[in-house]
Order: sequence, then C-alpha cells, then structure tokens
Amino acid sequence: MGIRVAVAGASGYAGGELLRLVAGHPEFDLVAATAHRQAGHRLDVVHPQLTGLDLVLGETDPASLADADLAFLALPHGESAALAAQMPSGVRIVDLGADHRLADPYAWAQYYGGTHAGPWTYGLPELPGQRERIAAATRVANTGCYAAATILALAPLIAAGVADPADVVVVAASGTSGAGKAAKAHLLASEVMGNLSPYRVGTHQHVPEIKQATGATGLSFTPVLAPMPRGILATVTALPARGADPQAVLAEAYADAPFVHVLPEGRWPHTAATLGSNSCHLQATVDVDSRRLIVLSALDNLGKGAAGQAVQNANLMFGLPETTGLSVWGIAP
Repeated sequence: MGIRVAVAGASGYAGGELLRLVAGHPEFDLVAATAHRQAGHRLDVVHPQLTGLDLVLGETDPASLADADLAFLALPHGESAALAAQMPSGVRIVDLGADHRLADPYAWAQYYGGTHAGPWTYGLPELPGQRERIAAATRVANTGCYAAATILALAPLIAAGVADPADVVVVAASGTSGAGKAAKAHLLASEVMGNLSPYRVGTHQHVPEIKQATGATGLSFTPVLAPMPRGILATVTALPARGADPQAVLAEAYADAPFVHVLPEGRWPHTAATLGSNSCHLQATVDVDSRRLIVLSALDNLGKGAAGQAVQNANLMFGLPETTGLSVWGIAP
C-alpha cells in the first residue's frame, strides 16, 4: 500500500480535480471520497470524467477520513476548521479552503467573518524558505487561486526592493469554475457567454492573503469573471522602487522552481497554455509611459491555483519530489 489518501468535498470542481490527480499519482492510494448533498452517489455519476474510478461518495465526517495518512479538504470557506479539529493528529491535512491561510484575526473578520481558526503553514512552496516549512508540517493551508497567480508575480519584486509595496494594482480574469459548482443565476451560460463581468470590486477575500505573502501594504484588486471554464490571467502592476529589470528578478527567483516559467522576451502568458498543468507562466515589462512595472501571470485555477498546488504541498510533506504525479505541461488545443 502507498500513502492512503482521502478527499473531503470531492463533489466540487477542485475535489474532482484532486481525485483525478490522486488516482494518477504513483505513491497515493485513494481510500475515501466524501461529499455533503452528493453523499451516496457513485463517483462517476457526479464526475463523468472519472468513469472507471469505482467509488461511492461517503458522508463528510471525521470517521470517514480517519483511516487516511493524508486528507485533502476541498470544502467551502469556514467549514474545514471544525472538521480538521476533530481528526486524529496522525492524519496530515492540506486544506484548500481559506480557514487557516490568514495570520491576522482582524483580516479574517473583515473579509470572511466569523471565528478565526488560526494560521497553518502557508502552502506556496515557491516563497523563500517555504518548501522546508511545508516539508516539516502536518497541517498546510493551500493558497487561493487569484492569490497564487498574484503572489508568484509580485513577491520577488517586493523582496528585491524593485517594486513599491504601497502601490500595487491587480486586475485578474478567472474562469467560472473558480466560483464553484453550485447553481447560481449569474453563472448560467446565457449570462456568462460573450460577457466579462467584475465582482467583489475592492472587497475580494484574497487581498489580505496576497498582502501577507508578498509584503504589499497597498493593494487594489479587481477580479473579473471570464467566459471560460478554467484559467486565470492576472495583470499585476506596481510603481518601481528602484531601477532594475523585473524580468531578470523573476528569472533569478524561479531559476530552480519546476512549475514557474518566466517566458522569453516577446512571449506573453495566456491561460490555454497552462490548462491541465501545475505551472504558472510569467512575463514582465516596464510601461513606457507611466514607468510602472507590469507582470502578466497565467495559471490553471484548478491546477496551480487549487488541486495541483495541494498535491505539490502533499508531496513535500511526505518527502517526495514535489513534481510527483503532476504535469509541468498544459493540454492543447
């Protein structure tokens, strides 16, 4: 037997992607998949793309997950903390929700509301020193999807003193899977197709997470819903703090990062190139008029923005190469 894995919240988009990755992982054995409303249904009915994976979704409770060595929690924000608190200490957990991402209780109350559950080790291996922290952890808080795309673009520039942390502006477009699987009127095909629509302008919950991970002190963030199933394209701009080539700073920061690719000059990230992968593509330049630094960042919101990131973290937690069971390359067309 390999590493015994359970997935809670397996009926959602991130849960389905986790199941796909776990089923193809050479060291993981899927032993449980749980849901709420879909409990009792065959997995291949809920996720037809996983036909051949013979499982029935169980109830989401501590007993269903207790026999696993590793549990992925792909639950709505605010639901994973209570479940995790009841699980045996010997079960390592990667939480895809927001419950344990933020260190500041005030920021949690402001953007999410309710009781702050306290921080876990933050699950973005590409941050300085974070691989080692994740490898030593038994509880890891996975990144948010917009947060991953923005942090990877911004953190090295602020750390190097190249970008002014007080003036950062982000506009990011995401596919509809980022909004979850629940039926909502604004996600109907007739509402989404041929339409770009902003939402949570100036109030998005990933703002404090981005600031916490990058050191940014002033951040304007505008998310946009795009008419595609998955993918994120983030445009990250900041005032320069000193003269330097942002492209060179990013290239140096990610020279040894298998999933972060700083593209050659003249090539710009686009979402289709990262589809189905755990990669993030970056390109940087300087605006010829405003002199603002501009970084474009593309990733798959269900890959590097959620399930792929979670598997990368789990690999580190179990002493495996972080690339195990994950694809660097996207799917095309």
